[in-house]
Amino acid sequence: MERDSSNRSGATAGEAKDYAKYFDFSTAKIIREEDGKTAYRINGRTIQVSSAPSHRDEKKRGKQEVEVHRAFGILEDMAGFGRGKSYHIRTYGCQMNEHDTEVMRGMFEAMGYEQADEYAQADVILLNTCAIRENAEDKVFGELGHLKKLKTERPGLLLGVCGCMSQEETVVSRILQKHAFVDLVFGTHNIHRLPELLRDAAHSRELVVEVWSKEGDIIENLPKKREGLRAWVNIMYGCDKFCTYCIVPYTRGKERSRRPEDVLAEVRELARQGFQEITLLGQNVNAYGKDFEDRTYRFGDLMHDISRIAVPRVRFTTSHPRDFDDRLIQVLAQGGNLAEHIHLPVQSGSTEVLKRMSRKYTRESYLELVRKIKAAIPGASLTSDIIVGFPGETDEQFEETMSLVREVRFDSAYTFIYSPRAGTPAAGMEDNVPEAVKKERLRRLNDLLAVLGREANEAMVGQTVEVLVEGESKTRPDVLSGRTRTNKLVHLDGPRSLVGRLVQVKVTEAHSWHVRGELVGDAAEAV
Repeated sequence: MERDSSNRSGATAGEAKDYAKYFDFSTAKIIREEDGKTAYRINGRTIQVSSAPSHRDEKKRGKQEVEVHRAFGILEDMAGFGRGKSYHIRTYGCQMNEHDTEVMRGMFEAMGYEQADEYAQADVILLNTCAIRENAEDKVFGELGHLKKLKTERPGLLLGVCGCMSQEETVVSRILQKHAFVDLVFGTHNIHRLPELLRDAAHSRELVVEVWSKEGDIIENLPKKREGLRAWVNIMYGCDKFCTYCIVPYTRGKERSRRPEDVLAEVRELARQGFQEITLLGQNVNAYGKDFEDRTYRFGDLMHDISRIAVPRVRFTTSHPRDFDDRLIQVLAQGGNLAEHIHLPVQSGSTEVLKRMSRKYTRESYLELVRKIKAAIPGASLTSDIIVGFPGETDEQFEETMSLVREVRFDSAYTFIYSPRAGTPAAGMEDNVPEAVKKERLRRLNDLLAVLGREANEAMVGQTVEVLVEGESKTRPDVLSGRTRTNKLVHLDGPRSLVGRLVQVKVTEAHSWHVRGELVGDAAEAV
């Protein structure tokens, strides 16, 4: 699998950013100051700022105790705020963003809003953004450009930007300066404040900015509107790894684990509701529980307890090799409802490059971890993330990545050309790999992965596998598609009544990124 791999950074190698300048409002006219909010007049638009992003603060890791709040509720005066109105959320990026969108949908509908399928039907539009690569930001600003016309035609439309991009000073500054038609900007730490922020934006008709640079407490019992057969469950927030290329520790804050009793209660309720598959989410799920001071309880313990809950399949993402311990391998080896698919980002096969990335493991330790997993869980599917063209990557170091991929034999991998992110240490490194070389390395890597993927799929021909039927194929609406326990994509013929069911499928054909099969057993007899 390949996600966007473009690299279009406008920053020169080694260029330093002066983050302090972005929110210097010393020359702006102050309209008012009250209730902890300051209103400025900038470029003809009134900007209401209660909290602005600070890269300097986002780098810090405080020792303040993280509190858990379980009494969340929509304020009484907001319960009918959206009655007769509709909302539309466009989501970019990872599963964590998808889950955040589920929470925001839940809050919208608790306020009386209905979901709109199209922008043109919506009274409120939110762009839930991703900051992992520059191309992701380019897409959002391009979308804002398209939405400007709609906003001009419908001045009463509320337009908001949230998610990881909003945590970046550079992004919010660009919105204030070039996209002042936006009405609302908030970040990843204060999603639970959406009702109050909507009210402020609607009543004031000002651009409301509230971005918390320091992570907040854990808010439980937020409403969620989930769709489909699978459910995301956050088990922790934030990341403390500080890989040199990654913006996530700044946009998502320090690691904070949800209490196990809250996670288990949510999973039990999802099982009661009939969800067929649950994916546990965290920027680094393997670090779960490291921040607990009142108990010794880690990710392996959580997986063990969840394995006792009657939900057919449980997955997790994303793992960091440094924290993937023997206890977790032991629990996963027990099988049951724990799926035999592990996404284990390696990023590079060169120890020297891994050191520059500050990944905190070596090529050898990664391969040893893979050997442990394969020995304990025969048939486990391994997928990964790989970056090519990281600053200073030599031809020899890239070949080390290629040889590691051959040795591990990943079933698939998300592959990327390195994209500098302003504010990360790697953005200051000399980017001395020519663009043409990066693209050729990406092509070779993807070609190798395609060969390995097809070989792995060919080995499945003749096997009968369990498939969760998810819906129609994206490319052929007359064909159903689903996933195996090892996350293999399967195409099959059958009635739509099979969607949501676990069925037995005999694999008949292999392709690079999917297999084709035919129904067997009870489902076949019922067709």
